[in-house]
Amino acid sequence: MSTMKFCRECNNILYPKEDREQKVLLYACRNCDHQEVADNNCVYRNVVHHSAGEFTQVLQDVAGDPTLPRTKSVRCASCGHGEAVFFQATARGEEGMTLFFVCCNPSCGNRWRE
Repeated sequence: MSTMKFCRECNNILYPKEDREQKVLLYACRNCDHQEVADNNCVYRNVVHHSAGEFTQVLQDVAGDPTLPRTKSVRCASCGHGEAVFFQATARGEEGMTLFFVCCNPSCGNRWRE
């Protein structure tokens, strides 16, 4: 397995880049103009696929985040609990920000938006 390469000039990561004219593989910095010829022509690619359950768990863990604001002025429609954390984010396929709520009941984790 290959190791990551870092720029000698600014210490940022180097990314593989093809020089089509000279037909060589280079490692190039995206921050400065530093480039170096690759000592190995093998490029590794790591693609991570997430399942839907992993994304759902992230939102349920949000209820335990002490840095997020909490409100007791809402009621969970699922369990009736009277406390929720809330945050703003962009909703998929929509413009602007949306206010999201997550129920603080550990056995519920219901989420809704306004």
